[in-house]
Amino acid sequence: MIFFKKKETKKAEQLVMLFDSATRSKRVFVPLKDKTITMYSCGPTVYDHAHIGNLRAYIVPDLLRRLFTDLGYTVKNTINFTDFGHLTDDADAGEDKMMKALKRHNKPLTLDAMREVAQIYIDSFKRDFERFGNIAPTHWTPASEYVHQQIQLVRTLLEKGYAYETPDGVYFDITTFPAYGKLGNLDLEKLKEGARVTANPWKRHPADFALWKKGLLGWESAWGKGFPGWHIECTAMAFNTLGKQIDIHTGGEDLMYTHHNGEIAQAECITHKQYVGTWMHNAHISIEGQKISKSLGNGVTIENVEERGFTGLDVRYLFLTSHYRSPANFTWEALESAKTARAKLARFVHTHRNDDAIIDEDWLSKIRAALSDDLDTPKAIAFLFTMLTQSDRSDAVKASTLSAADTLLGIDITETTESEAVEIPTEIQTLLNARQTARTEKNWQESDRIRDELEEKGYLVKDTPAGQTIVKS
Repeated sequence: MIFFKKKETKKAEQLVMLFDSATRSKRVFVPLKDKTITMYSCGPTVYDHAHIGNLRAYIVPDLLRRLFTDLGYTVKNTINFTDFGHLTDDADAGEDKMMKALKRHNKPLTLDAMREVAQIYIDSFKRDFERFGNIAPTHWTPASEYVHQQIQLVRTLLEKGYAYETPDGVYFDITTFPAYGKLGNLDLEKLKEGARVTANPWKRHPADFALWKKGLLGWESAWGKGFPGWHIECTAMAFNTLGKQIDIHTGGEDLMYTHHNGEIAQAECITHKQYVGTWMHNAHISIEGQKISKSLGNGVTIENVEERGFTGLDVRYLFLTSHYRSPANFTWEALESAKTARAKLARFVHTHRNDDAIIDEDWLSKIRAALSDDLDTPKAIAFLFTMLTQSDRSDAVKASTLSAADTLLGIDITETTESEAVEIPTEIQTLLNARQTARTEKNWQESDRIRDELEEKGYLVKDTPAGQTIVKS
């Protein structure tokens, strides 16, 4: 097997230390190519609106892209959409998430209906992705557009002897890949089929995973009509958009044990080369101390956040105050504090920014160094406020430095409107949101009523081509 080459690194490369889940160690990041970095991030199964826990995973690749771009690299990154049905939990029985979505929308069980429903949630995810302050990836890749490539990979694995066909599909034989399970250090001798998994008599090993699932719906293949397996889709899209070897692969920590081990096995059996240089996994969040669960109905969406007078950027700021590898607990009180802190920074920039002012490179270097140390965002955020209180530079220089740091953090304290720079109580923001809804619906009477109410509370609203602005009267 050919591994990533170790070579002399340039100064910029030596600045970046990343924790690699495969080796469970933090080490100097070494890209495949001198000034180009490839990065793949597992995207959502688009059967419902994303909650803020889902969205936390995409702050990691966004921060990496911002950091490496700042250091002079070209970054090519891909985020996929799982937009067709298959058994995403690797069970051999059970109802698929996309099938549930079709039922919820009262749609027939057809590929066209599946695409139609998937598009609703693709559009929703992209809107939320942007509202979180993320830069769009180089490639958005719906899995349904890469089925031919997935079929080709399944055929190759069969021909090379790494897979076998059964009456219900095609499976990868994990015993043919001795390194299977290196992510998460799985003990295959102790691995048993989970309680939710109905024993499949055709599988040679309980951990063998589907490359193709036969069925009445799907695409035609040499093994009958059906759907590609969950793992093969990411391998195909990574290969086709980024190449056979990629620098960084990101995703939630839950994907490490099954999905990402599957990706590694498929890719490296096909190429006999190391698939990924650095694996990065983010920890999950809880809501008010409880795990996010469909049964509990406690998933918080961007819409929920905005209804209570916050923004996706406030949530982003809150998440940045915790390290990506540490579990985070979301509370509304914590979000209120994050909103206040972000507004304070935005207000400072809005008040003191002078485009002719220089940047304090010493402080910016400290912030960059924190992010270069495995994305230490809590330290980077702390440096922002320490600079404001301890630096003897002018307020204009501080504001310029905050703007430069904003390019790295993506908390949007620079391109803020006057109303966003004002510290607005939640009650006032809720009224402002309601007025915007009334104006969108052309309910001018309600819009005027809310404007008068805001004025009574000490706030003046102005309507501009860019939207509402609000100032204290």
